[in-house]
Amino acid sequence: MNVRNCVKCGKIFNYIGGVPICPACKSKLNDLFEVTKKYIRDNPNANIAQVAEECEVSIKLIHQWVREERLIFAEGSAIGIECEICGDNIRTGRYCDKCKYDIQHNLTGAYDEEDAIKKSKKDEVIAKMRYLNKDS
Repeated sequence: MNVRNCVKCGKIFNYIGGVPICPACKSKLNDLFEVTKKYIRDNPNANIAQVAEECEVSIKLIHQWVREERLIFAEGSAIGIECEICGDNIRTGRYCDKCKYDIQHNLTGAYDEEDAIKKSKKDEVIAKMRYLNKDS
């Protein structure tokens, strides 16, 4: 049994995983999320400071929800965050579409290169194998 103190209220709770907050604080956080989501839906032209003030949440928490892709801002909304690589304005997530493509392409290339290295090593082993002729 893994017991921890909640980082929000300090109460002891049975920790399962993820952010170390108790079920009561997690429920309050989910309620704040729903209020924030509804406010953004009802007020698409509000900026992030207005959303934070009206919903009584921090700007940092709104950014976290956007990075986790729990919140997505409408097309043409005044609210947005920066791509962590190039700094372009994005509506949700951590990276813009271009940077996502570049990351995926680079990882695919690394996988192909690793696969080629394994294949060449396997070919070397096969080339070194010798068979004995029992008839001699």
